[in-house]
Amino acid sequence: MTTPEPTPDAAAPKAPEPAPAPTRRAAGFHPGIAFMRLIAPLPLPWLRALGWLLGQVLYGLAVPRRRVVMVNLRLCFPHWSAAERRRVARETFVRFAQAWLDRSWLWDGPAERVRERVVLKGAVQALADPKPTLVFAPHFYGLDAGGMALTLNFQRPMLSIYTPQPSAAVDEWLHRGRSRFGEVQLFNRSDGVKSLVSALRKGGLLYLLPDMNFGPEESIFVPFFGVSAATVPSLSRFARLARAQVVPVVTRMTPTGYMVEVMPPWQHFPTDDVVADTTRMNRELEAWILTMPAQYYWVHKRFKTRPPGRRGVLSGVGLFKKCSKRGPDGAGVRGIF
Repeated sequence: MTTPEPTPDAAAPKAPEPAPAPTRRAAGFHPGIAFMRLIAPLPLPWLRALGWLLGQVLYGLAVPRRRVVMVNLRLCFPHWSAAERRRVARETFVRFAQAWLDRSWLWDGPAERVRERVVLKGAVQALADPKPTLVFAPHFYGLDAGGMALTLNFQRPMLSIYTPQPSAAVDEWLHRGRSRFGEVQLFNRSDGVKSLVSALRKGGLLYLLPDMNFGPEESIFVPFFGVSAATVPSLSRFARLARAQVVPVVTRMTPTGYMVEVMPPWQHFPTDDVVADTTRMNRELEAWILTMPAQYYWVHKRFKTRPPGRRGVLSGVGLFKKCSKRGPDGAGVRGIF
């Protein structure tokens, strides 16, 4: 759809006015989109095999991004051997590629095929409750399948924070794909929060992915696998502003598609302490990552922004800089929900 530490009562996160429909822009032809539509009818094992091959190529050629993954894994799993980190790094590139190719059938395949391959389970009744709901959707590679499962199965507005793409054709394709089922409202993250909070209070489901480093201005520092990480505190703040329940939804890639698990609503959340709330968010996320470490979005520069006075974790090589004022580059497509 992404530093001095802010105090708990700091200003609310940016999020905003409904994004203008990408179809108003001159999209034109895009060879990558044509390729995705071409492969959409392929059997899933064929697509996954193609994704495996593409992932191997990316692992070999995308050297700077591979270094980002290796640094993330070294910081989060210092007890792993170098061989284990390389194995997980290679697999995470494969999962990245497979999930990207799966968008072909998620966004252009028949609804019956999507329903067959994307299975929803868990505390689904929590999302049927009409009360304002924040869906905490961590950055596992299946996040688009998770969003699709909700729009397919629940007759209530799905809200999402969206960053327009540089390419008009890609922008239109992403917008159309993510909004193909149900009532989806996209909001531009560059403005204020009033419209989004209003839609939440009217019974919307906000599909929120706050486990990222968006730079010092929008983050606070809390532990992530024992390492101080700049983290967006929007889950706590939106929950308070909209008086909303928080329901985690974790999407796992499987050999037959995706398993989308709805967790029970969090109790005693939010509290009056946004730092404690965001620390809890990361702690819960860590437990899910341990069940499928290669499926997490390690290609993101999670530790790019460091606390004041701390050295960059890749000092001198240009990948991570202390207290950079630039947000993450998104490692692929920015603004995924």
